[in-house]
Amino acid sequence: MLYFRGCTAREKLPDIQDATEKLLKLANVDYHILDDEKCCGSVLLRTGFLKEAQEQIKKNTEILKGETIITSCAGCYKTLTEDYDGLDVIHISQLLNQLIKENKIKLSKNDFDVTYHDSCHLGRHCDVFDEPREVIESVANLVEMKNIRENSLCCGAGGGVKSAYPEIADQMAKSRIAQAKETGCETLVTPCPFCKLNLENDDLEVLDLTEFLVKYGGIDETE
Repeated sequence: MLYFRGCTAREKLPDIQDATEKLLKLANVDYHILDDEKCCGSVLLRTGFLKEAQEQIKKNTEILKGETIITSCAGCYKTLTEDYDGLDVIHISQLLNQLIKENKIKLSKNDFDVTYHDSCHLGRHCDVFDEPREVIESVANLVEMKNIRENSLCCGAGGGVKSAYPEIADQMAKSRIAQAKETGCETLVTPCPFCKLNLENDDLEVLDLTEFLVKYGGIDETE
């Protein structure tokens, strides 16, 4: 398997990469990474640079074809599955759910509440709703926000909005954070590095799904 880290986790949120690799090693998943990994082209596609995106896709396809690709970025997952041809891609939430059910990752269930934010890329765009929730429920009690699944509110970071319209992105994030706070939970989990960045605030702990498992799953790293 190839762990495609994605630009955001690789460059801005290394803790996500560290947590993902820790979980893969714990489950004895045979994987490797690319030292010279290039962007999947998601940002180019979503902001209209189609020629440049297609050039990037062509270069990446030559490297990625024939691999089973794991991605911890919802944006990379959407792009690699929908904008590339013939790649075998699995999001880390799907793989973790499978590994937990196969008892390859042993977790401890705790009696505390967390809430979950559906990333637009993973949720509405790719219909991955259940697996992240099942992973969370293997560790904690899931308390849903008002808008979830297909009706989830966007965090404001995707589609180039954060770069082009930062004030709008901040307003969208505040609306979503307010819904998270209404649940009474102190921890917000998301499967998307973009969402994590835009939803970070002073009142809630915001964690990627992989970070959440490593921190609260009672994992024995000596196994």
